[in-house]
Amino acid sequence: METVRRAVKQIAYTPPSQWLSTLSAFHLSLTPFIYLASSLYSVAVRLRHHLYRFNILHQQRLPVPVISVGNLTWGGNGKTPMVEFLARSFADYGISPLILTRGCGGADEAKMLERQLQGTSAKIGVGANRVATAATFLERYGYVIFGGVFDKFLSEKTNSDRIGAAILDDGMQHLSLWRDLEIVMVNALMPWGNHQLLPLGALREPLTALSRADILVVHHADLVPEKDIDALELTVRIAKKSIPIFFTKMAPIHFFPCRDVSCKMPLRVVENMIVLCLSGIGFADSFVQRVERDIEMVQTRLQALESEFAAKPIVVVTEKDYDRAPEVLERLEHYEVLVLCCRLQFLVHKGSTEDGFKKIVREYLSQRLG
Repeated sequence: METVRRAVKQIAYTPPSQWLSTLSAFHLSLTPFIYLASSLYSVAVRLRHHLYRFNILHQQRLPVPVISVGNLTWGGNGKTPMVEFLARSFADYGISPLILTRGCGGADEAKMLERQLQGTSAKIGVGANRVATAATFLERYGYVIFGGVFDKFLSEKTNSDRIGAAILDDGMQHLSLWRDLEIVMVNALMPWGNHQLLPLGALREPLTALSRADILVVHHADLVPEKDIDALELTVRIAKKSIPIFFTKMAPIHFFPCRDVSCKMPLRVVENMIVLCLSGIGFADSFVQRVERDIEMVQTRLQALESEFAAKPIVVVTEKDYDRAPEVLERLEHYEVLVLCCRLQFLVHKGSTEDGFKKIVREYLSQRLG
């Protein structure tokens, strides 16, 4: 099954014009079945949107403003870092945010958010039925009704444990819940895959769905050439000409040792050290299985590095990988395993800034709640 999953992902990020020259016979044998599945998926997506458009299916509203953070493709778009950024920002304003997440894939995103937002007023609700999850939290903690004074509330910074806003994690395709602000994240490294819908491509919806976005954020914008950013922006402007576009990256902030999540270690701790990096990001359910299966190979590699450099290597993993498999990583007990913590950071680019992003979020919510 893992072999098929990897093959499907490779097909999804390979342009059809390159299939014959790039893909193996095994990959090509899968394409007719994947093409059929993609066609059926396309019909289902269009039908679902029409059902909501003509009010056959109804969106439910929450009594607090809802900010959706979503994307058009799978993986690596920076949704979770943006959710953390928004939650922290609301908490700093004195507004207690409720994060609504499905908790799929071992709920690693929820575990990471709980750790990152510890000590703030943010609350995290996990469940596939996010309306029901929200109702439970709103009943437990109460909520703030802003009326038309949301911007005034922000300026006063009135702290309250009552919920003042909901952040819908991976919310773009969660049409059953009304949102007051739609933020769409795009991975600059591979923005649209091969421009085909799942599973033939990486798109969860056609590019025309960008017209529903209120704000677009290009993530990993620091890792691609300017011409790629320009091409991406042109594609977005075709779908929605006037959309505000911002640019972000992941900035490392500190490490913590695998056996003590409360200990924050400076980035310089790995200076002049031998480091082996492990990561399963992009293969959400396979990281644990892969490390378990390859643990002997990893240990052999560590021993080889130790012998070559006459120093014990340090293993570095991402937070997401740690939250998927902390018990597996503990099997590397003879080596120090450090978890790299990063935070979303806005780039000053093409006139966009972090302050500009926050200002637009406030303006949108004030206008729509007014």
